[in-house]
Amino acid sequence: MKTYTPIKEGKVREVYDLGDCMMIEATDRISAFDVILGSVIPDKGRVLTKMSEFWFDLTKDLVPNHMITTDNDDMPEFFRDEYHRGRTMKCRKLEMLPVECVVRGYLSGSGWAGYCESGTVSGIRLPEGLRESDKLPEPIFTPTTKAALGLHDEPVSFLKCVEILEKLYPGKGSVYGVEIRDLSIELYKKCSEYALNRGIIIADTKFEFGLYENGKVILGDEMITPDSSRLWPLDTYVPGGPEYSFDKQYVRDWLKANPDSGYVLPEDVIEKTAEKYKEAYKLLTGKDFDTLEVQHG
Repeated sequence: MKTYTPIKEGKVREVYDLGDCMMIEATDRISAFDVILGSVIPDKGRVLTKMSEFWFDLTKDLVPNHMITTDNDDMPEFFRDEYHRGRTMKCRKLEMLPVECVVRGYLSGSGWAGYCESGTVSGIRLPEGLRESDKLPEPIFTPTTKAALGLHDEPVSFLKCVEILEKLYPGKGSVYGVEIRDLSIELYKKCSEYALNRGIIIADTKFEFGLYENGKVILGDEMITPDSSRLWPLDTYVPGGPEYSFDKQYVRDWLKANPDSGYVLPEDVIEKTAEKYKEAYKLLTGKDFDTLEVQHG
């Protein structure tokens, strides 16, 4: 059996090069504040992969994406064992663009902090008098840099985003900038409407795009997972403060309250986080994750 080693390891994902395509594998690692924690969340990688698969399928008519398959039987033998099964996605090779496309529909996290300080988010002036977790009049595009492992992503204005792209792709910066901004907003609107009908608010999320054949912009990385998004239950939503969350904000809050933890989570926080990820998957897809694993694991 041919074995493979990752050509790239991120905070959560590992990337394998198969020549004509890539394998992207979601581990059970979890990061917060750009630090990889010393604890893992059981089945987290499988939940992330299944959620991304769900969203890629839902939005493929709106924008093409890099997913080829998540069926391990269609992958090399190395990826068919119990560990790799369910957490690996075979993908098209892309030249990834060097910005993360954050879309905010609600005022929370660093967006709320920026608003409190200046009344703006990523240079976008917002109405006065907004409260934490308020819905914004329209979703806003607030891109960030894509930092190397261990460094912090930095928010940038749309103009700065275009400038970054122009340096890499002379004459194309504005074209690519407008395209990824407009696609990000369209994707957010489509997915947030779907999620709202399933009882989940997508407060904000990030998309990543890459260039495929002939410079075509398509969607890559992951899509609307608890790692890349703030997901709130609709039935407990009350603007004016922080919200109960299905995403890793729960972990961030625990770490803030326990600064001497050494980035290691106690067992109850690990279990609660795993439950939140699976609960979000079930609400969004209508499928019980644990039953899915029994059937297909």
